[in-house]
Amino acid sequence: MNAKNIQFLRMTHLRGPNIWTYRPVMEALIDIGALEDFPSNTLPGFNQRLTNWLPGLIEHRCSVGERGGFLQRLEEGTWAGHVLEHVALELQTQAGMQTGFGKAREAGPRGIYKVVIRTRHEDVSRSALETARELILAAIEDRPFDVKTEVNRLKQMVDSLCIGPSTASIVNAASDRGIPAIRLNDGNLVQLGYGAQQRRIWTAETDRTSAIAEGISKDKDLTKQLLSMCGVPVPQGQIVGSPAEAWEAAQDIGLPVCLKPTDGNHARGVSLELSKQEDIEAAYDIALAEGSEVIVESFIRGEEHRLLVVGDHVAAANKGETASVVGDGVHTVSELIELQINSDPRRGEEEDFPLDTIRLDEHTTSVLELKRQGLTADSVPEQGRSVLIMRTGNMALDVTDEVHPDVAAQAVLAARVVGLDIAGVDLVAQDISQPLSAQGGAIVEVNAGPGLLMHLKPAVGQPRPVGLAIANHLFKPADTGRIPVIGLMGDGDTTRPAQLVAWLLHLKGLYTGLACADGLYMNQRQLQSHGGMDWDNAQRLLINRSVEVAVFESDVRHLLAEGLPYDRCQVGVVTRMPKSQGLDDLYAGNDEKMPSYVRTQIDVILPQGTAVLNAADEQAVDLARHCDGNVIFYADDENNPRLLAHLAAGGRVAFWRDGQLVLSEGPRESLVLSAKRPAVSRLLQNGKLSTDDMLIASCVAWALDISTDLIRAGVKSFGQNTSH
Repeated sequence: MNAKNIQFLRMTHLRGPNIWTYRPVMEALIDIGALEDFPSNTLPGFNQRLTNWLPGLIEHRCSVGERGGFLQRLEEGTWAGHVLEHVALELQTQAGMQTGFGKAREAGPRGIYKVVIRTRHEDVSRSALETARELILAAIEDRPFDVKTEVNRLKQMVDSLCIGPSTASIVNAASDRGIPAIRLNDGNLVQLGYGAQQRRIWTAETDRTSAIAEGISKDKDLTKQLLSMCGVPVPQGQIVGSPAEAWEAAQDIGLPVCLKPTDGNHARGVSLELSKQEDIEAAYDIALAEGSEVIVESFIRGEEHRLLVVGDHVAAANKGETASVVGDGVHTVSELIELQINSDPRRGEEEDFPLDTIRLDEHTTSVLELKRQGLTADSVPEQGRSVLIMRTGNMALDVTDEVHPDVAAQAVLAARVVGLDIAGVDLVAQDISQPLSAQGGAIVEVNAGPGLLMHLKPAVGQPRPVGLAIANHLFKPADTGRIPVIGLMGDGDTTRPAQLVAWLLHLKGLYTGLACADGLYMNQRQLQSHGGMDWDNAQRLLINRSVEVAVFESDVRHLLAEGLPYDRCQVGVVTRMPKSQGLDDLYAGNDEKMPSYVRTQIDVILPQGTAVLNAADEQAVDLARHCDGNVIFYADDENNPRLLAHLAAGGRVAFWRDGQLVLSEGPRESLVLSAKRPAVSRLLQNGKLSTDDMLIASCVAWALDISTDLIRAGVKSFGQNTSH
């Protein structure tokens, strides 16, 4: 390859903990060809063009460890693989998918590198790497490159493919508490926790949000009836079936009034403070277009507020503001909206803007508002004239600290009456710091699935940790949503120990999932006989709500190609160090590389967890230093030096002595079983289990506080037919 080029040989999405990091990454195998002879400081004008196109690269600390560190590396001279890493990360950052983590390492043959970047969505990172390649080649060849267009394209991918900012706030808050997350669809349905301990969210709805409560909240008239019966102040209202009925009802209720759809949301179709017959009749059609029925309500004087109720408290509160323009005698109303409202940097089309842009063709209530002022979109207001554009939907100002306790109590009661665990309660009050009754305020709506962005990014005021409030609502303070996870890795010798561990857990009465080389099992029932270690299949155990404990066998091939199917484990087992033979297609390197890969199994052990390691394998023994939890060593020979040293230090060990399996901690010993017992002897003679299998499984069971009596009974009964 004589031309300066970067060739992608393969891209691999490592979806779980891997040899690089705990988090999902994209790993690109590349060939930089002739560029191996041309570090960055030998390419004329390259560094300047790169930094001009991507000035944010100055924030990349790189291995230097300080701001501007990567730029130092560019000036000193670094290779194309390293540049690709940083350019791809910067493109992701510009697109709104901040990740930060990246690596670039030689993969063995000259010019072949592995470039790794943290990812939140495979397609976005794949495209970022491809775009980074094109940008780098353009900088090398001194050709134009439209960075803005490419970043906007990536932004659109992020907006359409990644979870939204509201859902992300909950997921991130849960992650900070050590609660794992699994995205269950292409949208915002996310599982928090594993197996039987999981909870589910769909943006601001949870698995505690009942269909009945959501149905009630959509029926504005029914909601008002229920609230009124429970003493919650609500505006007087009446459902109407025509513009004429709307006018008649308005006169009965008393002018001014407001009209809204009975089952609308997000303030769509809501018209406020109407007194004229023609306005009320026009508002009827606007409301009907957004719902199935129209309700006429008394107009409550004051300002709109949205209170976010989570469980039994108000987590945040925002106040609305009207949107207006001021005429200049030159521009039309439509033009003034663009100049004075939509130019506000807080407004935008994407979800992560706190305020929406205003388009008159999409906001029919604004057209009616203009009509009431004798204007249209094409009118040119005179100099200095204030024109009201929108009354509702601009919940931009945080007022959480101003909410009166009585107002908060009324909002919580309203959510409880409707039956919602999370609710957006809309109320109108002249002063949110005073009780509603004293000022004639009222609760006008109770909404399921409320938007969170207004609280996360208020246009004015303090952002509120509403994601954390929801995570805390779903999980008690000490709860991490985890089930015990056991991971085993070795050199083709972990299938039977995994099966025996699963059997012991089953006998303990736990609904047990097992993913191993022999297939996928649920509570001793085989679901499939192949692909049990594949990432997608294995993770099915964690999604199943019945599973109380999960056992996973893995190997280096699956680790390098997919990552582990779980983020952390209670017990991690390494039986012996595997060889590199057969891994050439993954550019795994030689046998010396294996410990740095297999340590991943030990790295993911929780601080309160346990590593089970073979004391007869020096490389496995060395992994103990990477364990955040406890360590149990095992060996056939009780005189193994590592066992003796660990035991002397107060550690736990397991071994065979005269045909007896012994668990020992300090001076205490437990005799688990005898290899001479007929049931155990038959298992050994038939090759169904080996002495190592029994040792390994006994250590895991010990780490999980399974009694020696149950271990003994489990080993003796292993292999019995339990199909059901």
